[in-house]
Amino acid sequence: MNILITAATSAEAHKLKNQFAHDNVILGDYTELPGFMKIIKLPSPASMSYAHEMLTLCLDEGIKRLYALKEDEWRLLNEAKQLFAEYGIELVHRP
Repeated sequence: MNILITAATSAEAHKLKNQFAHDNVILGDYTELPGFMKIIKLPSPASMSYAHEMLTLCLDEGIKRLYALKEDEWRLLNEAKQLFAEYGIELVHRP
């Protein structure tokens, strides 16, 4: 299963990633990151179309489960939870 974990620069994201040995885990963040880190650039929660941008990214990457580790991300994604569910994408909150 393809899993996306946000807040890739946090220790919590890396700890969570290690729990999924048999899945393809992608780390992402919307902050500026060095290119060598193998972390994908996520849309900013400040964007008016954040949830739709995240949905598009999930569909493009084949993501089936998204762990939102930052409160601002979770709040916006949770508002669109039904939309993600329609595409078979599970949203998980990890405060």
